[in-house]
Amino acid sequence: MLTTIIVDDIPSALQMLKGDIERLHPELNIIGTASSVVETAKLLRKQQPDILFLDIMLGDGSGFDVLEIFPDLTSKIIFVTASDEFAIRAFKFAAIDYVLKPYAEEELSLAINKAKSQIHPNKERLDILKDTLAAPNSKPNKISLHTLDKIIIVSLDEIIRCESDSNNTIFYLLDGQKIFVTKTLKYFSDMLSNYQFLRVHQSHLVNLQFIKAFIKTDGGYLLLKDKSTVPVSVRKKVEVMEVLSSIHRK
Repeated sequence: MLTTIIVDDIPSALQMLKGDIERLHPELNIIGTASSVVETAKLLRKQQPDILFLDIMLGDGSGFDVLEIFPDLTSKIIFVTASDEFAIRAFKFAAIDYVLKPYAEEELSLAINKAKSQIHPNKERLDILKDTLAAPNSKPNKISLHTLDKIIIVSLDEIIRCESDSNNTIFYLLDGQKIFVTKTLKYFSDMLSNYQFLRVHQSHLVNLQFIKAFIKTDGGYLLLKDKSTVPVSVRKKVEVMEVLSSIHRK
């Protein structure tokens, strides 16, 4: 039986999660609950659970404060957060799993199953999450990319373009590296569209800072600074030309 501790500063939310785990996941033994950083620290000093349900915002601090107190925490973490578009974006950039309040039973089960097989997120991924949550209106500096066997952290300014490969995505980086990521291009297009990335074709997402020219012949395509070319779909031509014109005016 796996042990777990639940941390949430809203009593009703804590009791609901506790009840759902007891009802739906009898394989988890709840060994404690807490509603603050101080209470959580006291529990973790006694015993570190297999799985820690950790609310982001607590009355006397945040879930990150707990992780700073216990930098060598061995527990698998399931972050719990209120349904918020900025929070969702932050978790996606950090490639860290989460449960949104209010959650569906299926979402809770999926998070628990993932937690059983995942490793504790490293400091760099937690820093991406923390920084992105702290500055929701700023452009994130880095993104965590899930490959088949590891998670790679790259700077957004190092990404030249992304290309669809069925339900996966290939990232082309400034240093010539190619990273095969097990997420769709739409997933990354939705994440990056506000940060100087433009979907110019059904299969291509481009970092605007690497566009050298828009060539109007041969159906229309982009010439990038790494000398690669990317086709522009017919329905995207006007948008691409408008975006490039606005950049030139600046």
